[in-house]
Amino acid sequence: MADGPVVRTVEGPVRGLRRSGDLAFLGIPYAAAPTGRRRFLAPQPVEPWTEVLDATAYGATPQRREEPNALIPEPSVPGSATLNVNVFTPDTDGALPVLVWIHGGGYSAGSSASPWYDGRSFSRDGVVTVSISYRLGFDGFGIIDGAPDNRGVRDWIAALEWAQRNIAAFGGDPAKVTIAGQSAGGGAVLTLLGMASAQHLFRAGMAFSAAGGDLPRELARKRSIRLAEMVGAAAPTLDGFRAVRERELTRRQYEASLLGKRGLAATTAVLTDGLPWGPVIDGELIERPAPASLALGVGADKPLLLGATDDEFTMAFDTAPRMLRRVPARLALRLLEAAGPLRRRWLHANRTRRGAVAVLGRFVTDRVFRSLVVRVAETRRASDTWVYRFAWVSPAQRWACHCLDVPFWWDCLDEEHVAKLAGDAPPQTLADDMHAAAVAFVRDGAPGWPAWRTEPGMTRVFGDQPALSRSAYDDALALI
Repeated sequence: MADGPVVRTVEGPVRGLRRSGDLAFLGIPYAAAPTGRRRFLAPQPVEPWTEVLDATAYGATPQRREEPNALIPEPSVPGSATLNVNVFTPDTDGALPVLVWIHGGGYSAGSSASPWYDGRSFSRDGVVTVSISYRLGFDGFGIIDGAPDNRGVRDWIAALEWAQRNIAAFGGDPAKVTIAGQSAGGGAVLTLLGMASAQHLFRAGMAFSAAGGDLPRELARKRSIRLAEMVGAAAPTLDGFRAVRERELTRRQYEASLLGKRGLAATTAVLTDGLPWGPVIDGELIERPAPASLALGVGADKPLLLGATDDEFTMAFDTAPRMLRRVPARLALRLLEAAGPLRRRWLHANRTRRGAVAVLGRFVTDRVFRSLVVRVAETRRASDTWVYRFAWVSPAQRWACHCLDVPFWWDCLDEEHVAKLAGDAPPQTLADDMHAAAVAFVRDGAPGWPAWRTEPGMTRVFGDQPALSRSAYDDALALI
């Protein structure tokens, strides 16, 4: 593509693609390949270049193989230069608002190369889009003696620093950066919002179905030591882990995170112990859990949009043994929650739910996602905070499930992989409303409905019919 557009970044010139409606620059390195002596270190600066770098294909991804049951198509691209960004822009002239997207995947999977994260719809509406990659799982978040903690978080920061240095060359305004993400990416937004050291890198945040990390360092360390034992590392040190192949660490990292738990205890570990790997409370880069930092006023000057789907992971119970479906919901809930008073309060608030599958699925959704929405909104009651609820039920999945909202935010319903999740005829009017809200927030810092601080509880419900509600999250309050 010798005739493609060329942009000169601080590190060197890059050539992208001229498309119908926008320009795309793919796989631009924001840090050196984390291999060899750079493996498990903080992201290192790239070596500047003078020849034009080809940026017409997605760069290598930290995810080495695609998840067969992933809800979002997220390709794995081989290669060593895994720390890269993709930029989509309507024009390289101007000072447009910028959306920086952090992908989900439980901090252990996912890819910035997803066709759903193509920025053409935002380009159409005058927004520059940047999608970033970052180290995953143990590689990004494990505890290694002699290596910095939270390498994945440091990658987010390095990518945002790249945007501050370079986004003006792509037509973006570095003072108008909004960070956004879904699932683990939404959790990343809350983590960064709660970090005093990251405040200069963005002006607003959007957290969709945020899955918080906030792992205690001692727990992450125990999991890392267990992984060292399982893969035969001489010690849980920098040299010890460098002597182990990446594939072996990736293959055993989930099992190691369970610390020997089996059966039901392993199944419910995410409720009791958090995600297997993710941002760690290390006392330095991340001083405390994100909600606690927000309660102290960190990030209070930055607008935030957040929310969740109605039944994030209820579909996981659709394949439960038939016997479970015959158990009264109040008894089935004991499998997930031992505390009787809390169980009874939550069941009372959700008394209209029928059947064990619906009850267990909503409980998991409330515990992991929806209660966090209310906790953060209440913590930021004096700040500009907007809440949404995604209630549209997929005819293909039978629930308003995890990831279902993503193609609506991105207005990419015609992408070939959407039908599997959303059915053959997802409502374009809903995508129009949600995408417009996202664009308005990135552009103006407000999505178009009353903020939580002006009318506590006020939520924009995205469903079959547009609606505002003051009680959209009341059924999650028992878990606050």
